[in-house]
Amino acid sequence: MPFFMDYYYLILVLPAVLFAFAAQVWVQSTFKKYSRIGTRSGMTGRDACLAIQQANSLHVPIETVSGSMTDHYDPRGNVIRLSETVGPVQSVAAIGVAAHETGHAIQYAVGYGPIKLRAGILPVTQFASTLSPYLVIAGLLFNFEFLAIVGVAFFGVSVLFQLITLPVEFNASARAMKALKAQGILTAEELAGARKVLTAAAMTYVAALFVSLMSLLRLILIVFGRGRRDR
Repeated sequence: MPFFMDYYYLILVLPAVLFAFAAQVWVQSTFKKYSRIGTRSGMTGRDACLAIQQANSLHVPIETVSGSMTDHYDPRGNVIRLSETVGPVQSVAAIGVAAHETGHAIQYAVGYGPIKLRAGILPVTQFASTLSPYLVIAGLLFNFEFLAIVGVAFFGVSVLFQLITLPVEFNASARAMKALKAQGILTAEELAGARKVLTAAAMTYVAALFVSLMSLLRLILIVFGRGRRDR
């Protein structure tokens, strides 16, 4: 089998990819379901974002970004970008997502450790993840084991980045739920719906980490297994 479709891929990576696909389907269906459910407060995603900011003494600009589920907080520009399906929309899903992104802004404002660490290693991660596949392939093609091992190590940096991302995302959702409850933006029943949306979204990060871990294990088995066979 070629390198990109070896048995390790079929046994380890493919099941993880299928799990990631299922997670994407889950988050999309959950978001769609709760996008059709309005809230008693009548607030939009943007309104909720502003209310949570005011309660936390924040003044982060809010911009509209095209697409669906493209919402994010940009720490470089210190701006919260809400999609067209969240910012102007009055629904449980919109408010949940907007509150989550506001949670990220709060994390930066209070100096939350994991998000500072993630931001700090981002440039290294981008560099390492770009070079990693080339180093592994070149090392295997030219029988240069050290080069392949460096490529595997570089890929490990991207896995570490995703691992650090998990507590960042879960904490942002916890901050969002706490704020929505404390300020009475959502009722108890609506909070349950928002929690389902954020849980489904969090699962996509878990799935992405699972894919990366299985891919890393595959590379380790290929590189070190080949090294043993060549001795």
